[in-house]
Amino acid sequence: MTDRARPWLAQWGPMLPLLIAEATIWVGFGALLPILPIYFTQHGVSLPMLGVVVAAWPAARLIGEPLFGRIADSVPRPTMMLIGLFLAAVFAVAPLFVVGPMMFVVTRILAGLSASIYDPAARGYLVDANPPERQGEAFGLYGAAQMGGLMLGPAIGGLAAAATSNPTIPFWVAGICVFLSGLLVWARVREVPRTGHHAGDDAPGERPSAAPSNARPTRLLNRLLMAAIVINIGSFFASGTYEVVWSLYLTSLGAGLELVGLSFFTFALPILVLSPVVGRYIDREGGFLALVLGMAGVAVCGALYAAVPNPWWVIMLGLVEGTAFAVAAPALFLLVARASPAGRSSTAQGIFGAAGTIGTIVASLSAGFLADADLRFPFFATAAGAGSMLVLGLLIGRRRLYDAMQPSHLAPITPAVPGGTPAPAFDGSADRG
Repeated sequence: MTDRARPWLAQWGPMLPLLIAEATIWVGFGALLPILPIYFTQHGVSLPMLGVVVAAWPAARLIGEPLFGRIADSVPRPTMMLIGLFLAAVFAVAPLFVVGPMMFVVTRILAGLSASIYDPAARGYLVDANPPERQGEAFGLYGAAQMGGLMLGPAIGGLAAAATSNPTIPFWVAGICVFLSGLLVWARVREVPRTGHHAGDDAPGERPSAAPSNARPTRLLNRLLMAAIVINIGSFFASGTYEVVWSLYLTSLGAGLELVGLSFFTFALPILVLSPVVGRYIDREGGFLALVLGMAGVAVCGALYAAVPNPWWVIMLGLVEGTAFAVAAPALFLLVARASPAGRSSTAQGIFGAAGTIGTIVASLSAGFLADADLRFPFFATAAGAGSMLVLGLLIGRRRLYDAMQPSHLAPITPAVPGGTPAPAFDGSADRG
């Protein structure tokens, strides 16, 4: 082991099992992505109905994430992760056994609920497992793990389908990967203490006359979280649109499944490479500029996809969009972490994730109808949605959002008091304005 690797492992080693599990989940997710819309349309799903099928998954998350995020703040989070992953493994292969448009909607709903059990617990765990000065890099590594899996998934699913001459094999790849992730969480991920109050808070029972400017919000309903939610809705416009029309659009330009798979690789590569680097940068220099430039880049790429003449241009443009996501995502997750009241990390993550799926639902439903008229129209809608939500989020957050994204915004956080109950915090006056 090198001298450079040793301190890295000492710092991030406890997180590695969760990161490896996340990468494995996304191998399975990536294996399904190129084949999913094609499989659905081959089994009687029209383009408008395809939008409904795709939207069923985020619609279930919209309901499930706030509920399961709240539960995750009061029970062991590894248990929540384990339940969610094992259920998700079952519903990953369910479309092979229950076929038809309405049954696809049902299985997608159940898969979305399973994901909503896992995701808020995992993201809340990351917030509490890392001090504020490392949270940007922590979520950068988290994003890199996801994209590492996404890079491998389409290739593994495609090769497995080709080797077995069985186009349904990617569903089994997805189910096995998610199941293995659950086993890893069960074996290696242990609960961490919930964050409590900031060092320097007033003694219990005392009411502060004025909260310091670097205090963490003490109410879930605060301007920072609202701004993060709105911007996240815009970022999810892209995922909802592309899940419906991406494979169909590329094949309409003459691409085969191998080029469709390559497009996921070129998108994921810069996220894998750059996310940890960007995370370290925003921990040190602040994340406001990264958030704005990254989300603006996502919006611009959405419009450019519809204007390029052949699939190779689309694939190369994926490198640009992947870079934009690599810049924006750690900054957005950092904003949510700093908008989370102490001891409510998973609840805030659940609300954030659920609200973000509104973008996926709107984009998925509209993409099917827009694509029925012209496959390029959903990309223009994605650009408009992502750009307008960025502007609205900045207007909501105003100066407070800029201040929250500066380095050393949070004071050191002390552990929760024994028994898992957060120590007393500010009464919410820091949230106003």
